[in-house]
Amino acid sequence: MVRRFEIEVPAPFRLDLCVWALRRRAHNAVDVWDGTTYHRVLALPDGPVELAVRQEQGGSGPLLAVELQGPGKSAPPASSTAEARRLLEVTLGLRVDISGFYALSEHDPRLAPLAQRFVGMRPPRFPSVFEALVNAVCCQQLSLTVGIHLVSRLAHRYGARAGGQDGLAAFPTPERLARADPGELRSLGLSSAKARAITLLAQRVASGAVDLEGLVDVYDETAQATLMALPGIGRWSAEYTMLRGLGRLHVLPGDDVGAQNNLRRRFGLAASGYDELAELSRTWWPYGGLVYFHLLIDSLADQGALTLAHEEDVA
Repeated sequence: MVRRFEIEVPAPFRLDLCVWALRRRAHNAVDVWDGTTYHRVLALPDGPVELAVRQEQGGSGPLLAVELQGPGKSAPPASSTAEARRLLEVTLGLRVDISGFYALSEHDPRLAPLAQRFVGMRPPRFPSVFEALVNAVCCQQLSLTVGIHLVSRLAHRYGARAGGQDGLAAFPTPERLARADPGELRSLGLSSAKARAITLLAQRVASGAVDLEGLVDVYDETAQATLMALPGIGRWSAEYTMLRGLGRLHVLPGDDVGAQNNLRRRFGLAASGYDELAELSRTWWPYGGLVYFHLLIDSLADQGALTLAHEEDVA
């Protein structure tokens, strides 16, 4: 049995662009896009649920049609439905007002083409800060392609499933990874340092020793210092998590090699190290992180990883 609900979204909105900014690579096995529908399993307190999300046109604007299915094709309880709705709104940035970014782009000849090309993209967030941190650890000093492979392997090995053993897997919970054997993590391709960092982080979160979600309400300096005090978390991982896990759209991760390459490719910048990205972020305040997402999607589009809708298809 499937539970269904709808979410009205302020225009403009593009589900495909939001999902691609979240998944980053086509082989991402946690956030799945089949061309029309977004699929993901959420590990909720009442059990895992698999969601399928499609964009439709409602009477007053964009509409997301959501289907939820629990384990064994059972209907999820009402509490799970409410939590899935909340997490979906966070993950896809459905309530984020980016009108200020469009106003900023109108007066910046570098940003205007990006904003116009990808109008309707909302900034995504991982459903939890823990997931953002583990993604950061997996991608440290590796290509994004390899990092996403590692994330997908973690989900396949440790993630809960709503549709049977062969179904889509959720991102692993801290409790599950806290019990993981570091040797088994290494067999998935993680280095010893990454395996240790992930298990220690999971143990601290699972035990309540660190409250990652509580960082949403603290100042940048406190959030960054707290994150960098965690095992295996340096400046890039902390800034990456502040953007993708805490939703701080003014944060443009200055050590991000992909962002540096995209800035050189798109804007022809001769130098784009940490200091240069910090200066650009101040120029684009408070939307440096949103520029980061636009540059990512721009790169994926140029690589042919995603197909842009025709203008008349954009709600």
